[in-house]
Amino acid sequence: MGYRIFLAGASGAIGRRLTPLLHSAGHYVCGSTRSEANADALRALGADPVVVDVFDAPALSRAVASARPDVVIHQLTDLPKDLNPREMGAAIVRTARIRSEGTRNLVRAAIAAGAHRLVAQSIAWAYAPGAEPHGETDPIDTGAEGENGINMQGVIALEDFTLKSPPLEGVVLRYGQLYGPGTASDRPSNSAPIHVDAAAYAALLAIDHGDPGIYNIAESNRHVATEKARAELGWTPDFRLRA
Repeated sequence: MGYRIFLAGASGAIGRRLTPLLHSAGHYVCGSTRSEANADALRALGADPVVVDVFDAPALSRAVASARPDVVIHQLTDLPKDLNPREMGAAIVRTARIRSEGTRNLVRAAIAAGAHRLVAQSIAWAYAPGAEPHGETDPIDTGAEGENGINMQGVIALEDFTLKSPPLEGVVLRYGQLYGPGTASDRPSNSAPIHVDAAAYAALLAIDHGDPGIYNIAESNRHVATEKARAELGWTPDFRLRA
């Protein structure tokens, strides 16, 4: 069955891999970007592009309403492509605002437009110190300070808005550290790596698989447990797009 999808952040690293997956699966994709320069590229990937800023709540509401989505997918961040350490401090603040204020605006727009499910990108390294591997029910690090504390506050807001906004069915994908095309690295990290194609595949599956809730999305590692996503979403970290 084909769904109508509003993909927020369609021009990002995951969004560019996810858009053709959704299109190939028979779904209509309205893909948002902040830049008119990205519109043609999104069109070529199979999306109907819309230029809108998530912080402009009225414009966002109009864009989402026009798309008439069954499902909204939230892949918005504002991080430098190369994760340059000199730029990360400001980027963490910007992304935290997206995860809090931006997610709130997106949730309100999704509910007003009649969407039934929201799939949102979170992070798998948010867990509080404790026994590993961390399962999805383990607490996240609410006591973090400094830049990490800013990051965590954004994550907490994003996950709360996603999971506690009925009648939306909220699905949180806690991604590990991305690698692959369009990311900062061609190689997996030593922590909880995830190829960008496998990350996109998890979002594709989450639109109509699995109960609402949280799923760790990473390759097998000693830091986070990934059995829930494999069992309930039917996900595999080995998925890759065809070249």
